[in-house]
Amino acid sequence: MASEIPRPPLPEGPFLVVGLARSGIAAAEALVARGERVYGTDRGSPPGAGRLADLGVELDLNGDGLHLLDGVNCLIKSPGVPQDAPVVAAARERGKVVLGELELGWRLSANRFVAVTGTNGKTTVTEWLGHVFAEAGMPVAVAGNVGTPLASLAAGSDLEATVVCECSSFQLEDSEAFAPEVAVLLNFSPDHLDRHGTLGAYLDAKLRIFASQPPAATAIWDADEPVLAGAEVPGSARRVRYGVDCAAGDCAIRFADGAISDGEGVLIERQDLALAGEHNLRNAMAVAAAALAAGVPRDGVARGLASFAGVAHRLEPVAEIGGVTYVNDSKATNVAAARAALVSFGEGVHAIFGGSLKGERFGDLVPAVTDHCSACYLIGEAAEQLAEDLAPAGVPLHRSGDLATAVADAAAAASPGETVLLAPACASFDAFADYEERGRRFREIVEGLR
Repeated sequence: MASEIPRPPLPEGPFLVVGLARSGIAAAEALVARGERVYGTDRGSPPGAGRLADLGVELDLNGDGLHLLDGVNCLIKSPGVPQDAPVVAAARERGKVVLGELELGWRLSANRFVAVTGTNGKTTVTEWLGHVFAEAGMPVAVAGNVGTPLASLAAGSDLEATVVCECSSFQLEDSEAFAPEVAVLLNFSPDHLDRHGTLGAYLDAKLRIFASQPPAATAIWDADEPVLAGAEVPGSARRVRYGVDCAAGDCAIRFADGAISDGEGVLIERQDLALAGEHNLRNAMAVAAAALAAGVPRDGVARGLASFAGVAHRLEPVAEIGGVTYVNDSKATNVAAARAALVSFGEGVHAIFGGSLKGERFGDLVPAVTDHCSACYLIGEAAEQLAEDLAPAGVPLHRSGDLATAVADAAAAASPGETVLLAPACASFDAFADYEERGRRFREIVEGLR
């Protein structure tokens, strides 16, 4: 069933796409497919940009794109491009229309949308929702920040499919009319302060997922999230909350007496969830709330909750070698995610932390490190800050320098029954292209220990 929420028309072209990584390339290709005149610019020379030239896109690589502004009417901004990039600032000063790739992809699509955001867990919940739809035999397409750019679905999407879309704050801050039928905000904690500047600006970006929803849509969030309890949730959508020990009138999805329930009874016992940890219990409640709001039958929701096995780089078991378990949680790119990873284990964790800094301090990790870690191995540009902030934890802190050395140091120190956990609490950009490359490298290093 196609969406009944109207899309604003696209601005008139020509278009300038700024940032030619995965999302920018998809945006340019979608516009070319519509017969639009398209230009593209990037500060570097992304490997995929060459195919745009073959489509007739005029490229400005290793440049700022400023000289192209006079010939375009609308700028399409990739999520990774900051608001203060010279070409973006100049476009706004000259009265040009500036749209994000998320907004573009939504306007080009006629599908129903389920959109998911949050500081942590959005990839897991997005993929889990895709799994629930598939288990229920309902057409679905998973896209957005999770990997497949939304704009790439514009041309050939099955109108019967529901698009389940992961939305980052970088994408949402560029949205204008984006109005999913179902929108979910999972949680909120400090992150990306190097980009947004303040915690308030970061929260405002997240809340934009609800801002344009009409009354027929559904807005979903965690009733136990302190920041959201005091926030004014924008938009006109029906409000649905989930939480632990909520009264039936307060939360549509509740966890009590060892089970996740809705108004009709138990959906699934906690022991039947394949994913461990309180964070995944909350993720499961969010999945249930969103799937039911989107029309998935209860039995399909229950099957999908029980059969989902998780996603790569998120508490992903890699190997057991000599009785030591190695776990890849490279997607733990902030303190809250790393803390959630640590508390998923008992004692005896050898934790690898570090990477590139994002404006966040690490003191909130101290209680979990004290309770769960035998030692910590610090890498990348964040190592010294981590050493200072984690000193009160009272566990050995090793400055290992790089990932390979950290794995070797942890493997040498860990005893059978203990865990070596990569949960960096940092971005990866000091040494890797993204968290996925970092996670793959961790796997390779661990396999080399056999």
